[in-house]
Amino acid sequence: MKKPIYKRKWFIALIVIIVIAVIGGVSGGDSDDTDKTADQSNNTKTEQAAEEKDVPQEYKNALKKAESYSEMMHMSKAAIYDQLTSEYGEGFPEDAAQYAIDNLDADWNYNALKKAETYYEDMAMSKDAIYDQLVSEYGEQFTAEQAQYAIDHLK
Repeated sequence: MKKPIYKRKWFIALIVIIVIAVIGGVSGGDSDDTDKTADQSNNTKTEQAAEEKDVPQEYKNALKKAESYSEMMHMSKAAIYDQLTSEYGEGFPEDAAQYAIDNLDADWNYNALKKAETYYEDMAMSKDAIYDQLVSEYGEQFTAEQAQYAIDHLK
């Protein structure tokens, strides 16, 4: 029995590429002051964690990648971990990826909301479909609480 198309790896990869392209096109390099302030705060805390003397370089690299995925693609904690450890992604060892997740200062509700906005505005999806995509193990992998926050705050 074949998997439905939305559960196939190539389809998920295609959706990720489309979302990245849409986010890049929509943002146009501009962000409001709130986003800049939040990003600066996150960068400072993350950089402090990465500057610890006894932290292996690979751990620091994983943290930098995790920060990038959170800030640019607004990914969930689980999705970032999967991307960091995937042989088709970054290929970091599990301990380096876990260090990155543990030291990443991210607002997961904010990330879920940003993902939801992209689906709602750019892909014309219903709120029910967005919620399902946000919590799906084949989709964004946000928690139910994070997904509900996003749905509740969509404009």
